[in-house]
Amino acid sequence: MNGIPLPGELGERARAILTGEIAPVPTRDAATVVLLRHTCHLPNGIEVYMLRRAASMEFAAGAYVFPGGSVDPRDADQTVAWAGPSPEAWGRVFRADVDIARGLVCAAVRETFEESGVLLAGPSADTVVADTTGDDWEADREALIDRHLSLAEFLNKRGLVLRADLLRPWAHWITPAVERKRFDTRFFVAAMPPGQRTRDVGGEADEVAWLRPAQALGRGKGGHIFLLPPTVRTLTELSAFDEVGAALACEREIVTFQPRVAEVDGEMWLVIPDEDHRMP
Repeated sequence: MNGIPLPGELGERARAILTGEIAPVPTRDAATVVLLRHTCHLPNGIEVYMLRRAASMEFAAGAYVFPGGSVDPRDADQTVAWAGPSPEAWGRVFRADVDIARGLVCAAVRETFEESGVLLAGPSADTVVADTTGDDWEADREALIDRHLSLAEFLNKRGLVLRADLLRPWAHWITPAVERKRFDTRFFVAAMPPGQRTRDVGGEADEVAWLRPAQALGRGKGGHIFLLPPTVRTLTELSAFDEVGAALACEREIVTFQPRVAEVDGEMWLVIPDEDHRMP
């Protein structure tokens, strides 16, 4: 069985959910973006941008993750200047209504900028911002984090167009019912825009790193870093690609995965789904 034991209080909570004694908390729509770049020191291969969530975080403390977060209600603002596949097209890919799809794409762009300083937007539908460093950019990034500024206000203020065409759909994971904080998360992949660079922006993360997928998996197996099941699966899939372009060109059928709680020989487990046990 591909699973994780649930000891102590977490196991008791899992058993209570399984028996219907308590109900799972509702999920929140969220977006995660896997930033990709070519390795600098090797002719082939890719690296992914990862953050270690601060130990003080309520959800997934200490885990190495990709940039992402919850959809802000204002992410569905229709005044966002938009280039690339429409919200309707994204809705078909992710099996979501148009407002949720719009919010997911906007959240993906906003959270990536908030957590890495990388902005998937440009002055026109076929350009991308070349540099997002400087005090004025940092002030806007902080205003987005504090929710003093919406994505639409930020882009409109700077005369920028959201580049939905720079994103590719990758996966769909739902947080297990046992967790006290749950997300309905769509995963995207995107290449690092030319000229831009990531920076350690602090906040929810206390460490950032560019890692090859196989390297991150190896560190996870060795106990050097903590990886959540969706991250492990995403890294495993990306480890098959030698070039960023090949990963972006990969045709993906977006299926839904949700780890489930189960009792095995009197012990509670979190069962990790595989392709044969995905949600319909």
